Amino acid sequence: MIPRLAIIVLAISAAYAIDFEKSLGHIKPKTSDYVQTDAVIALIQRALPHHYEKFVVFINQSIAVQGKDVFSLLKLRDGNILILGTSGVAAASGFNYYLKYYLKNHIAWQTSYVDVSEDLPNINITIPFNDKFRYYQNVCTAGYSFTWWTWRDWEKHIDWIAMNSFNLVLAFNGQEAIWRDVFMALGMKSEEIDDHFTGPAFLPWNRMGNVRGWGGPLRVSWHERTVRLQEKILSRMRELGIIPVLPAFAGQVPAAFKRLFPNTTLHALPRWNNFNDTYCCPYLLDPTDSLFKKVGNMIMTETIRRFGTDHVYNCDTFNEMPPISSDVDYLRAIGSSIYSAMTDVDPQAIWLMQGWLFHYDSDFWTPDAAEALLTSVPLGKMIILDLQSEQHPQYGRFDSYFGQPFIWCMLHNFGGTLSMFGSSDIINQRVFEARLMKGGTMIGTGLTPEGINQNYAIYDLMTEMSWRQEPIEDLTHWFSEYALRMYGSDDGNLQKAWHVLQKTVYNFKGLQKQRGKFTYNKSPSTRLKTWTWYSHCELLEAWDYFLEGVSTTRAYNHDVVDLTRQVLQNFADEYYDRLIAGFKAKNITQFRDSANVFLEVFDDVEKILRTDENFLLGSWINAAKACALNDEDRKLYEFNARNQITLWGPNGEIKDYANKQWSGMVSHFFQPRWTAFIRVMNESLTKGIEFKESKVAYQVFKTIEEPFSYAQNVFPDQPFGDAVAIAKEIHLKWRKRGHCRMERSRSYESEVREELLKQKDEARIILVL
Repeated sequence: MIPRLAIIVLAISAAYAIDFEKSLGHIKPKTSDYVQTDAVIALIQRALPHHYEKFVVFINQSIAVQGKDVFSLLKLRDGNILILGTSGVAAASGFNYYLKYYLKNHIAWQTSYVDVSEDLPNINITIPFNDKFRYYQNVCTAGYSFTWWTWRDWEKHIDWIAMNSFNLVLAFNGQEAIWRDVFMALGMKSEEIDDHFTGPAFLPWNRMGNVRGWGGPLRVSWHERTVRLQEKILSRMRELGIIPVLPAFAGQVPAAFKRLFPNTTLHALPRWNNFNDTYCCPYLLDPTDSLFKKVGNMIMTETIRRFGTDHVYNCDTFNEMPPISSDVDYLRAIGSSIYSAMTDVDPQAIWLMQGWLFHYDSDFWTPDAAEALLTSVPLGKMIILDLQSEQHPQYGRFDSYFGQPFIWCMLHNFGGTLSMFGSSDIINQRVFEARLMKGGTMIGTGLTPEGINQNYAIYDLMTEMSWRQEPIEDLTHWFSEYALRMYGSDDGNLQKAWHVLQKTVYNFKGLQKQRGKFTYNKSPSTRLKTWTWYSHCELLEAWDYFLEGVSTTRAYNHDVVDLTRQVLQNFADEYYDRLIAGFKAKNITQFRDSANVFLEVFDDVEKILRTDENFLLGSWINAAKACALNDEDRKLYEFNARNQITLWGPNGEIKDYANKQWSGMVSHFFQPRWTAFIRVMNESLTKGIEFKESKVAYQVFKTIEEPFSYAQNVFPDQPFGDAVAIAKEIHLKWRKRGHCRMERSRSYESEVREELLKQKDEARIILVL
C-alpha cells in the first residue's frame, strides 16, 4: 500500500517545481522520519485521547519533490485511517484535513468541537501543498498575545501550528538572555542593560529599536524562564518538522555602547510615537562599522550554541525607522554587512525580513532604494515577508522583490484588538494571482497577525490557501461548512447568520486602516469619526439568525458573545453621533437622551463579556502575575499587562492601540472615562460654560487612565452567567432600537419573555419590551 501512495505523491508533486530549491533546499526538517512520526502520533493522542489508535502515521521525507510537502489519507481494511506525509507538519495537516472535512470537527485557537464516531468515514485522497513554505507569526505577536504564555499554552498552540501546515515559524523566546550575556562580555554594566531592556509586554519594540527601558527592568528570572521555554518550544517544533526562525543581530544597541566604544559609528534612532527622552531613541550600530560584525557574530554564535539552528534568521533593522541615508551605495553596503554578520557564523544562513518597512516608509523606500537593499544579498538567500498582502501588497511595486523570494502574508490584525473583520474574497483570489504572476518569486503563504484569538474564521480560510489548487468556487458554502464544524449542528439559522457575516464584516475590500476601534473603546473626544463598510441592519439580521440557532458547543457561546459585542459597539457609534450632534446644536434633550443610551451600551457589553472565559481581563492580568517569583515582580508584570492594553507608554503614546473588549476593561476603564467626559459636557450645556476639551481629556488621563496602569484591584478569571440567555435578553432590548426590519418569529420573543419571567425580572421586562 505504501509504495502505491508514494507513486501518487511523486506524480502529483512533480508538477509543482520551485524556483529556489538550489538556494533554499537545505531549509528542511532536521529530525528523522521516525522522530516526526512519533511526534505526530503524540499530537493525535492529545487531540483525540480516546480515538488516536484509529490513525496510522507514516512519514517519508524522501518523497517530497522540490521541497514541497504532500499528504495522503486512506481508510484501511481494518477501519483505521492511514496518514502518509512528507513531514510531520504534512502528516499533522492531513490529520486536520480529515477532522475538518470528514469528521466535521474543529480544533481552533480558543474553542474546539471534537466528536468522533466509532466507524470512521471512508477516504482516499492525496493533497500536495502549493509552495515550499507556510510561515507563521509577526514579531509583534510575542507582545500582544504570547507574553505571559506557559509551556501548556505553547504545547497546545504548536499542535495547532502543525495541524494548519505551518513549517516556518518565528521562535523569539530567550533572545534577551543571549543579548545580556553578549553585552556583559563586551563590558557593559548590569544597570546599563536594565536601562535598555523594556518590560516583558514591550519587548518586540525594544528588539526593533523603537523604545528602551519602558516597563522594565527585565529580571534575571525572566531570562531564565524564557530560555527554558524556548528550549521546549524548539524541541517540539523540530520533532514535528517545523523549521524555527531564530533572531539575528539587527544593530539596535543600548546607550552604553557610546561609553564603551566612543569611536564607533552610532546613530540615535528617531523618536518613535513621541516617547520622551527617557524611553526613546536607542542607538543603531552602523552596519558598515567593523564592530557590527563583531557583535553580530557574538550573538549568532551564542544563539546557535544555546538553541541550535535551522539556518533561517529574522532580522528587521529598519522597522518604522528609516536609514540615515537613501544613498543606494550605502543601502547596498548595510544590507551586505547585515547578511555577512550571519554568514560569518553560519555559511548556510537565510535572512528573513518583514516587508513592513516598504509600506510604512513608502516615500523613503522607492524602487531604487528597495532594490539596493534587496539585491545586496545573493538571490535566494533572503526571504521577504510581504506582510499585509491582503491590503497593501508590495511585491507588485518592487517587481517581485527584484528576484528575491517572498511569502504572501495576511496580517489582518493590529494590536490584538477584537473587532469582527476580514477580507474573504480578497484572500480567496489574490493568493492565486500572486502565485501565477509572470516572473513572480512567491514561495509560500503566511499568517502574520499582531495578535491572535479573534476572527478565527478568516484565519481558518487563509490557512487553506496553502493547499487549495484554485479559488474556492462557493465561499458561501465554505462558511456554511465552517459553521457546521464549529457548532456541531447544521441548524439553518446558524447557516443564514454566517451567510450574512460572510457578505458584511468578512468581505472588507477597502484601504482604510482597520484597528478594531469604536467610539466606546476610544479615549473620549468630540471629534471621533464613525464608519463601517457594511450595513448595520444586515449585522442585526445576522444577530437575529444567530440567536434563533441552536448549538451546545463552547464555540457557539463564544460567538454569541462576540457577535453581541460587535452589535452593541455599532449601537454605541450610532448614539455617539447623536449625542455629539445634540451637544453641538446645544439641544440638551437630544444630548441627554442619546448620552444615556450611549452609556447603557457599557453595562450590556460588560454583562455579555463576563459570560465567556475568553473575554475576561482577569485572565490576562493573572497570567502576567503568575510569571513572577516575588511580589516586586508581580507588581511589575501586572503594570506591564495593564499599560500595554491601555496607555501603551507613560503618557498614552499609543493609547488604545492594543485595547481589548474584555469584561473588566469595559467597567473599569472604558466606561469611567466616558462617564466623566459626558458629565462635563452636560455641565457645559446646562450652565452655559465653555467646554474645554483638552482640559477635560487631561483630567480623564490623570484620574482614570493613568491610575489604571498602576492599580492592583483583582478581576475575575472565571465566567459568570449564561451567555445565550443574556444575549437574548440584550437582543430583545436593543433590537428595536435598530430601526431595521426584524425577521423573527413571535415564538422566539415569547420564549425570551418566559425565560425572563422565570428569572423573576418582570420590572426589567417592562423596561425593555
